Amino acid sequence: MASRKTLANAIRALAMDAVQRANSGHPGAPMGMADIAQVLYADFMRHNPANPEWIDRDRFVMSNGHGSMLPYSVLHLTGYDVAIEDLKNFRQLHSKTPGHPEFGCAPGIETTTGPLGQGIANAVGMAIAERALGAEFNRDEFDIVDHFTYVFMGDGDMMEGISHEACSLAGTLGLGKLIAFWDDNGISIDGKVEGWFLDDTPKRFEAYGWHVVEVDGHDADEIKIAIEAARAITARPSLICCKTIIGYGAPNKAGGHGVHGAPLGEDEVALARVELNWEHEPFVVPEEIYEGWDHRKTGEKQEADWNEKFAAYRNAHPEMAAEFERRVGGELPDDWEKMSHAFIAEVVEAAEDKATRQASLAALETYSRLVPELFGGSADLGGSNGTEWSGYRPMRADEPQANYVNYGVREFGMSAIINGLALHGGFIPFGATFLVFSDYARNAVRLSALMKVPSIFVYSHDSIGLGEDGPTHQAVEHIPSLRLIPGLDVWRPCDTVETAVCWKAAIERRDGPSALIFSRQGLKFQPREPEQIEQIARGGYVLRDCEGEPEVIMIATGSEVELAVAALESEALEDEKIRLVSMPSTTVFDRQPRDYRESVLPPEVGARIAIEAAATATWHRYVGSDGVIIGIDTFGESAPAKELFAYFGFTVDKVVGAVNALLGNDEDSD
Repeated sequence: MASRKTLANAIRALAMDAVQRANSGHPGAPMGMADIAQVLYADFMRHNPANPEWIDRDRFVMSNGHGSMLPYSVLHLTGYDVAIEDLKNFRQLHSKTPGHPEFGCAPGIETTTGPLGQGIANAVGMAIAERALGAEFNRDEFDIVDHFTYVFMGDGDMMEGISHEACSLAGTLGLGKLIAFWDDNGISIDGKVEGWFLDDTPKRFEAYGWHVVEVDGHDADEIKIAIEAARAITARPSLICCKTIIGYGAPNKAGGHGVHGAPLGEDEVALARVELNWEHEPFVVPEEIYEGWDHRKTGEKQEADWNEKFAAYRNAHPEMAAEFERRVGGELPDDWEKMSHAFIAEVVEAAEDKATRQASLAALETYSRLVPELFGGSADLGGSNGTEWSGYRPMRADEPQANYVNYGVREFGMSAIINGLALHGGFIPFGATFLVFSDYARNAVRLSALMKVPSIFVYSHDSIGLGEDGPTHQAVEHIPSLRLIPGLDVWRPCDTVETAVCWKAAIERRDGPSALIFSRQGLKFQPREPEQIEQIARGGYVLRDCEGEPEVIMIATGSEVELAVAALESEALEDEKIRLVSMPSTTVFDRQPRDYRESVLPPEVGARIAIEAAATATWHRYVGSDGVIIGIDTFGESAPAKELFAYFGFTVDKVVGAVNALLGNDEDSD
């Protein structure tokens, strides 16, 4: 049987070979953390290479994602469908092994990492999910949810602000199944971090409420003892501070920043082989070493044991077992379609005027009963966002049975954490804040879209309608900015009905995230025919139409739909042939078949106006170069909302003037 050091050296050899072949990559972290990975996977990780999606597997996150050759090597060695050819194709087009770990490429990669700090935040979300799911479904005799989340992180993760947000919250919640390993090698791209990073990291994490231990990251016995101790501490997350040498085994480059983000070079690779006593050709792993790493039989038995336990659980608790299987399978309840339509019908019948943030809360009241896996939260603004429905149960250190997290003022951390919740499975997570703070969270929103996970981001106070708080809090450029993220469905509903429909669409979506954007101020209910209600889910539809072919098309979203209706109903436009299109989601509308899009926006009608209290940049594609956009391309002001809308030109007179200008009625235009 190969020694621990020899097994760890397999990671080092594969990492330096793959990076050298690609002439690109980061060999230092995999070589430095190889001993930690060997102990973790040989002695502790519960996983099944034949079924990477087994729900009760331990999760592993490489937060310092530049060290991607470590997880790729481990997946290959332990028996996942990651072949030696995949390692040879490291960083090549369409390979399973891109430059940073990407969810959906190689089996066994739990999340996309690379933007530092987000991996540890994802791991916090996974640990929250494990805790909440276990609290809901476990019974004394059956712990069907009982796994750990392990995460590797480097100095860069520690320096990024999001790690403070996520790790502070993890300590507050007492996430005892979360174990992080800090690769304390003292090196980042620019050199020795002592010039810019002198935090006392162990004390920092102790202050968060974590269990902290320091070890030699190349001593397998110390590492094993530390992991055993961390697993035994159930009321606190653990940080194992591992003092390591970056690029361990490279005789001339180990310990320096030159090995961080560049190939070692052929000569140094050859010298490292001698130093590590690794006598094999590039990408050659002896059978003895494969046998030492192979987890296929053990993983198969681990899952089989769990399946046996779950079968007994099903016999004892058949309804709970069925609900558990539905939820982790990502299926909505059988009566979802019927009951959600019934709720929308009730909203139509009520015909209430209210702020869409209040309409959102009403939707949550019903949808949370229909879909118990909705797992919410807000970044210290629950009352303002309208996310604290009557049945919400916030998680606390001593109260794990929860469907909500008070995230505190941690918008970025919250967003990455809900990505972790979504990736874990069993929940449909959402997190809320003011729209203007989506800037703080943007990189996590972007990664949710890149991973195609069904996270839901709720943003209220959507425009200058925020009012007196002024330009620092008035979102102007944020809506078009979010629309630019590929794969993110951005919804800005105009009333209670559109709000109910957009929530339904977000809950049903499985192939990507949604951003739901709501108003602070009250908005008027808009009457519709049944066919129009069905068309809301298509992102854009004709809300008001004229007899015959329209001469002008008005397009509006959110609070500006009400303004467009008022202009359309004004005496000045009563004889004009105008179509009003409500466009709650341009991103969803753009995915509709061409014939539907052209039925809503006939290409032969070039006279078009878009109305939205936001930056105008994304509307040109809908109105063309000759169209008119009534928007706001400056920052706001501090004043009551009604005064601001008038000041910035969101008035009936302004809309009427734009219509007349398009129709050539210059004498009536502004």
